[in-house]
Amino acid sequence: MIPERPGVTRAAVVTAALELLAEGGLEAVSFRRIAGRLGVSAPTLYWHVESKRQLMDLMADELAGRARRGPLEPAPGEPWWSWLRTHAQQMFDALVEVRDAPRVLAGNRPVPESFPAVEGTLGVLVDAGLTPGDAQQALFAIGAYVIGSATEWQAEAERAATRPLPDPDDSELDAGRAEVLAEQPLLLAAMREILHRPHTAAFEFGLDLLIDGLRARVTR
Repeated sequence: MIPERPGVTRAAVVTAALELLAEGGLEAVSFRRIAGRLGVSAPTLYWHVESKRQLMDLMADELAGRARRGPLEPAPGEPWWSWLRTHAQQMFDALVEVRDAPRVLAGNRPVPESFPAVEGTLGVLVDAGLTPGDAQQALFAIGAYVIGSATEWQAEAERAATRPLPDPDDSELDAGRAEVLAEQPLLLAAMREILHRPHTAAFEFGLDLLIDGLRARVTR
């Protein structure tokens, strides 16, 4: 039997879970492994976290907190849409850095400790002209887009580790693409454009569409 170490806290449980996540992905996160890392017996953890679902919500809240590098409201003179876009970009950047982090945030529910931050963000959007309900829906939409994009980015990065994208300046490969897509000139042109763009361009393009659309809705 593992001797129990005094002083285990909920924060320590979440930290250990995130360490396991970074090392081995979501499949590596289990109460047994967390308990082993903390030097306690597994049942001890249930004094602090009642279920795997609650643990995931707490992990998601911690990941979101780590991604917040700026103030919880726009700086004086800063447009709300610029502030909102920056926060979404920071969340995406933080998620793609940690293995399976997007999977942790997918389907999570905010914990009570995060309510003040959510309230503050809603306040910014309501002051901009949205109703509270529309403000919440806007955050849901942007959050879902960030999580989905980060999931796709990690999957593509994993694939590129064994099958990297072709060199956009390789004339031989380009000639081959042109031959294969001789009857799809628009698709060929699109591929040529995209291959010369940075790997985050697709996410940033979609984020701009969301933010610009929200801004237009508020203005209207």
